[in-house]
Amino acid sequence: MMRLLLLCFLLVLTRPLAAQPTDTRTLLPVPAQTTWGQSRFTVKPDLSWQVFTPTQTAASQAADSAVAQAVERLVLPALLPGRVGVGPSSRKQASPLPTASIVLQYGRPGELLKLGEDESYTLRVTPMGVALNAPTHLGILRGLATLRQLATPEKKAVWLPEVDVADSPRFPWRGLLLDPARHFLPVSVIQRNLDGMWATKFNVMHWHLSDDQGFRVESKLFPRLHAVGGEGQFYTQQQVREVIRYAAQRGIRVVPELDMPGHATAWLAAYPRLASNDSVYGVARKWGVLNIAMDPTKETTYSLIDSLLSEMTRLFPDPYFHIGGDENDGRQWKRSPRIVAFMKKQGFVDAKGQPDKHALQTYYNRRVLQMLTRYQKTMVGWDEILGPGLAPEAVIQSWRGKKGLYEAAKAGHPALLSNGYYIDLNLTAASHYTPDPLPQDAPLTPQQQKLILGGEATMWSEFADSVIVDSRIWPRAAAVAERLWSAASVRDVPDMYRRLGLVSGQLETLGLQHRRAPEQLLTQLAGGRQTAVAPLRTLAHVLEPVKEYKRHFQGFKYTTQTPLTRLVDAAPAESEEAREFGVAVDGLLAYRRTAAATTSLQGQPGRALLAYLSNELEYWQANDALVQPLLKQMPSLQEYAPHSVNLKSVATLGLERLRMLEKGQAPTPAWQANALKQLDAAKAPVGQTELAVVPAIRRLIEAK
Repeated sequence: MMRLLLLCFLLVLTRPLAAQPTDTRTLLPVPAQTTWGQSRFTVKPDLSWQVFTPTQTAASQAADSAVAQAVERLVLPALLPGRVGVGPSSRKQASPLPTASIVLQYGRPGELLKLGEDESYTLRVTPMGVALNAPTHLGILRGLATLRQLATPEKKAVWLPEVDVADSPRFPWRGLLLDPARHFLPVSVIQRNLDGMWATKFNVMHWHLSDDQGFRVESKLFPRLHAVGGEGQFYTQQQVREVIRYAAQRGIRVVPELDMPGHATAWLAAYPRLASNDSVYGVARKWGVLNIAMDPTKETTYSLIDSLLSEMTRLFPDPYFHIGGDENDGRQWKRSPRIVAFMKKQGFVDAKGQPDKHALQTYYNRRVLQMLTRYQKTMVGWDEILGPGLAPEAVIQSWRGKKGLYEAAKAGHPALLSNGYYIDLNLTAASHYTPDPLPQDAPLTPQQQKLILGGEATMWSEFADSVIVDSRIWPRAAAVAERLWSAASVRDVPDMYRRLGLVSGQLETLGLQHRRAPEQLLTQLAGGRQTAVAPLRTLAHVLEPVKEYKRHFQGFKYTTQTPLTRLVDAAPAESEEAREFGVAVDGLLAYRRTAAATTSLQGQPGRALLAYLSNELEYWQANDALVQPLLKQMPSLQEYAPHSVNLKSVATLGLERLRMLEKGQAPTPAWQANALKQLDAAKAPVGQTELAVVPAIRRLIEAK
C-alpha cells in the first residue's frame, strides 16, 4: 500500500498543474461524461436485478439472454464474490415501479452485425441502487462492463461509488486480432479473451485462421485444408458456431481471415495445385515471410477459393470477411515463365515494360472481391491490397503506417488502423496508447474522416502459445481499447497506467491467465522449489523480451515445435517494476530541479523518493547471491546468469549516484564515464531478454 501511495504521489509531482486529469477513478476506457457524487451504494447479500424490454419478440428474447448472461456470469461475481447463486431477477414487458437493486432497461435489441449500431448508455448509481439505460441491449452490455469496474471491495463487503455516466464510443470498429494459425489457441483460450474484450469494450474479434503454419477451420468441402494444413489442430464448424455465439452474447462480432495469396503454405500443403510452381510443400515449420504464393493465373485456383468461400461465408455470419493479402513480394510469380507470360498478355507491366506483381495481385483481389460480393460479404484486406480498380466498399486495414490509412480514405475506402497497435512486439502500453486513427492533424476532409472506422490491436502468435498468450495481450491491449473508445482528448499516460494496474487485477478475476501463467512457468523453471521462485521472480520481473522481431535474430533458432518455456517467456512484455522505478527516478530528478530543492533532497518528498529508490536498488543488488545457485544448477536458466550479475552491478551504480545526490555532490567525469560503460554492457540482450531497468538508471547517472 505504501508503494502504491508513493507512486500516486509521484504522478502528481511530475505532472504539470495544467494537465491534471479528470476524475477517472477505476474506469478504463474513460467514459464520455462522468459526474461523481459523495455517497455510495453498498451491495447486500440479497441483491436483485431486473431487466425491462418493450416487447417480447424472438430478437428481444435473445437480447435478454445476452444481458442475463452478462449480469450473472460477468458482473454479479464481482459484486458478490464467493457467493453461489444470486438474488431474484425478473423480466417484464411493462415498467411498473422497479423493485430490484439493479434495474436495466433498453429500447430495442441491438443489431450486432450492423457497423455503427448504437452502443451508448447511461448509468446512475445512488445509495438506493443502480439504473442502467440504453437505446439497445448492446449499450446495456457496455454499461455492465463499466458497472463491473466500479465494484470496490472493502473488507468483506463491496460498494459502488455514487456516479452518473453518459457514454458512447468514439469509433464503431474496436478490434483485437487473435492468431491461432501460428500457435493453436483452444476454444477455452478464445472464450476467456472474449471476456477480457467485453470488459474493456472491444467489439470485434479478428480471427486469423490461416497462415503458412496452419489452416485452423474445418472445411467439409476441402477436408485436406484442416486435416493436412491444420495438422489435427483446428476448430470444428460446431466450435466456430459456439465461439460466434459466445462472442455475440458479449456484444462482439467475429470477423474471419483466410490469408491469401501469400502466407498460404498450409493451403498448398493440402492442395498442391494452388502453387505457383511445381514444388510440393509441407506446412511451414519456420517463422518469417516465406514468399510462397498461390498461382493467380489458373482458373482452378479461383474455383477452389470460390467453393471454399461459399462454405465459409455461410459459417461466419458477419458481413465482413478478411482475405489478408499482405507480404507477397511476387518473387515466385516473376520466376515463372508461364506467369510472366500471363502478366505481359494482360498488360500487367510497369512503365519499363517489366512484370508488375502488384497489378497481378490487384487482378487477384478483384476476382476474390467478386466472389465475396456474390456471397453478400464486404472484403477486408491489409493495406497491400489497395490499388486501382478495387471496389470502394473494400475495407483497408493499415499495418504499415498512417500513409496507407490516409491513402485508403482518400481513395474512398473505409479504413482501419493497426500500425502502432502490434502488441506482439513487446512494446510499452504507452507506445500503443499514443497512436490515434484520426489525430487532429490528419490530412483528410470531413467526409474522408468518416471513413476511418477505428482500429485493431494485433496479437500475432509466433512467440505466444496457448499458455502465455494472455500475458502478451493483457493488460496492454486495454490501452488500445481506451484509444478506440474514449475521446481523443483522453491522453494522460500516467493516469492510464494507474488504471491499467487496476484493470489487470479485474481481468484476472474473469479467468484470464496473464498473471497466473507466467508465475506457473517460473515455478516450473525453479524445479518446483518455492524457496527458489522468489529470487527468480525478482530477476524475471525486471526483464523484458527483446522488442519488435529481434527474437528471430538472437542466435536461438525457433520453429513451430519450439517449446515456449524459457525465462524469456515468463518475463513480462512490459516490466511494471522497471516502469515504476523509472517514474520514481523521473520524480526525484524533477523534485531536485525545483527551487525548494536546488541543493539537497532533504524535503519530505525527496526523502521518500530516495528511500523508495534505495530500497529497490538494494533489493536487486542482494538478489544476485540468492538466484545465482539456481541459475547455475538449472540448464534452462544458465544463460541468464549474466543478467543477474549486471542487475547487481547497475544497482550498485544507482545506489552510489543516489548517495551523491543526497549529499549534493556531482559525479566525477571518470566515475560517470565508467558507469555509462557498465550500463552499455548491461543493456546487451541475454537469452532474448533485456534488462529493463537500465534506461532509468542511465537517466540517474547522466543527471547534471
